[in-house]
Amino acid sequence: MYNPKSTKAEEFISNDEILTTIEYAQNNKSNISLIKDILLKAKNKKGLTHKEAAVLMLCDYEEIEKEIFELAKEIKEEYYGNRIVLFAPLYLSNYCINGCIYCPYHSQNKHIPRKKMTQEEIRNEVIALQDMGHKRLAVESGEDPVNNPIEYILESIETIYSIKHKNGAIRRVNVNIAATTIENYKKLHEAKIGTYILFQETYNKESYEILHPTGPKHNYEYHTESMDRAMQAGIDDVGLGVLFGLENYIYEFIALIMHAEHLENVYGVGPHTISLPRIRPADDINPDSFTHALSDDLFKKLTALIRITVPYTGLIISTRESKECRKELLELGVSQISGGSKTSVGGYYKNEEEDKDSSQFQVNDNRTLDEVVNWLTSLNYLPSFCTACYGSGRTGERFMDICKKQQIHNFCHPNAIMTLKEYLIDYASSNTRKNAEKLIKKEIEKIQDENQKQIVIENLKKIENGIRDLKF
Repeated sequence: MYNPKSTKAEEFISNDEILTTIEYAQNNKSNISLIKDILLKAKNKKGLTHKEAAVLMLCDYEEIEKEIFELAKEIKEEYYGNRIVLFAPLYLSNYCINGCIYCPYHSQNKHIPRKKMTQEEIRNEVIALQDMGHKRLAVESGEDPVNNPIEYILESIETIYSIKHKNGAIRRVNVNIAATTIENYKKLHEAKIGTYILFQETYNKESYEILHPTGPKHNYEYHTESMDRAMQAGIDDVGLGVLFGLENYIYEFIALIMHAEHLENVYGVGPHTISLPRIRPADDINPDSFTHALSDDLFKKLTALIRITVPYTGLIISTRESKECRKELLELGVSQISGGSKTSVGGYYKNEEEDKDSSQFQVNDNRTLDEVVNWLTSLNYLPSFCTACYGSGRTGERFMDICKKQQIHNFCHPNAIMTLKEYLIDYASSNTRKNAEKLIKKEIEKIQDENQKQIVIENLKKIENGIRDLKF
């Protein structure tokens, strides 16, 4: 049944192929000769197959794990440099008709406050996010055709893009909403969304149907084939994700890689991003009831191996993880993180304490965006608010072509410097500004093209004089 070029879910995510791969990896996890050959291939920095990656995931030689971690860091540096893209989630509504047993928004939860923001409330949220310094949002909403129809999502996107407060502007709206039709994906594309994001939750069909007992999300095939419909509708940047803890981690790891391989085989473009959330406590949800919790050590190895296996993708870690964990994962290939996040409807404009009872999950990193920026610069990472590729049409195949040639830094590095400068002038605390200005000077010296370096220096002066959204 396995066919990565098929558009049928049970053929490109074949249960038999996953089980065969697990058996193969188990049988070869101590085959040091094979492991060395796979690592040698990985050092070409062009990725691995799901079978090769599974062998590395299950091998438990300490010296091999050390090589995996070092290689992941090296690959991230060559593809994306020391840049870390920052974003925030924006929850529009928690009305939902699905029965997902791991999510507090499930339809059987009768005591959670149900909220849906008006366009004026969205405006207040966006201004609050702009005043923090954010330029990139991930819009979230429960699935409810009555309360959250596609028209509501489209109107909300239009509202978000329309708001220009002081020097603030949201320049890229990514969208994380339920699987929908090609017609609706076309509407999202026309609304100029950035990346369409949808977490698979689990690729194990049997577990999936148990975890989603009611509602349209129960349909495994429709959900799993959503990225195909999105790309057929013209959306060329899509983001995959698994909620680790719902099913055996090695099963999910292999299937996630297979999904990336499928997109490459059919559309020539793999996932723009891969998100790696772990299940967390929430209202009416006890994570201890799920028996597949992923340890920190395994989570680090999994993150590193996804970076090695799918080197071109943006790896995302949210505020589900603690400051300490996020620091370790940054060293292993993560390239995007959220900052100052609220996971409740209306959580930015209002006091968060009022909305904790409507949060989708427990946040483990509660620092402000300014604190996160300062922290990143102290670790010699370059915080980036850049959306230039999106604004310049470098998306989908065009972006991947540049990225796979390890040339995207020619655009992203100078743009990151300039957007950080914007942030420092418009939003940063004095301490963050002082520390980040030192980093900017170091980063300018890294620019090898003298003409480009001079343009960046000139643009930084323009930014100081009030000009915004300069880009390469």
